[in-house]
Amino acid sequence: MKALVQTAPNTLVYRDEPEPAAMEGEALVRVEAVGICGSDMHAIHGHDSRRPTPIILGHEAAGRVLDGPLAGQRVAVNPLWVPMDCPFAREGRPHLSPRREILSMPPRPGAFAEWVRAPVENLCVIPEDMPAQHAALAEPIAVAYHAAHHGARLLGRPLPGARCLVLGGGAIGLAAALVLRQAGAGEIWLIEPNPARRETALRAGIALARAPEDGPPDGSADLILDAVGSAATRAASCRIARPGGVIVHAGLLPGADGLDVRRITLQEITLTGTYCYTPAEFRTVVALLVEGRFGALDWLETRPLSEGAQAVADIDGGRVAAAKIILIP
Repeated sequence: MKALVQTAPNTLVYRDEPEPAAMEGEALVRVEAVGICGSDMHAIHGHDSRRPTPIILGHEAAGRVLDGPLAGQRVAVNPLWVPMDCPFAREGRPHLSPRREILSMPPRPGAFAEWVRAPVENLCVIPEDMPAQHAALAEPIAVAYHAAHHGARLLGRPLPGARCLVLGGGAIGLAAALVLRQAGAGEIWLIEPNPARRETALRAGIALARAPEDGPPDGSADLILDAVGSAATRAASCRIARPGGVIVHAGLLPGADGLDVRRITLQEITLTGTYCYTPAEFRTVVALLVEGRFGALDWLETRPLSEGAQAVADIDGGRVAAAKIILIP
């Protein structure tokens, strides 16, 4: 099969690879669409020791099942798998398990390929007429769904009366704003320095997509989701959060620069991390996508898998207005 393989830091090669063989409890899926995630970019840049090269990345996938009990069905693939005997799985929090496995991390090759193997229990059936590129958004939207609702639970007040702020207009940030809109949040700001991405957010229906200098007043946001995780966005989060507010840190950049621990302490601001999603949340997002509850989803761009290396270079160069690039094998 053809696959996009990372062979070294910042090096992707489109080449022939052995076809995967499904193991017990797994199915083989012909990939119809797979998204480029920020964590893929992190690995491509050589900053993820969990993904040693050579490796096939990609975990935001949708396709058609080739074998097993769901043979012939089209599916969105939940890339996160945890043994059911894990205590975290029994608690309903499998995404926090130290035993978790994810497509694109050993021992599970990723979906930047024509075929991928995945546990049957992780396959969510989608309608025959659903665009594969929309189904591939289930994973990043599930990340955003978990982050937004995790923050809302900690906030402890109804979202319809809350001012919400999302920092970053990439896929997770824009998806978080759309999730908050779907959940009925009263006011949703999205701050993004790239004007092309701001326009993308505006087209997606986020009316308060603004440049950093035009954001909400300091001390005014009830719920903040930092989808960047830089020193600048951490500082902005601490500055703009209102007393008793909640900051959900979703960005994966290293360091803790920018955190104002004194203000967090004196204003009883809650700072929490967020990671992945539960199986139930993934299934909920697939259902919402099928119902069209996140809008037109025209904030993505599709490219052939064979052009994946150029897509990564364009993302790095800031030449992509879309919030997500989806690769088509």
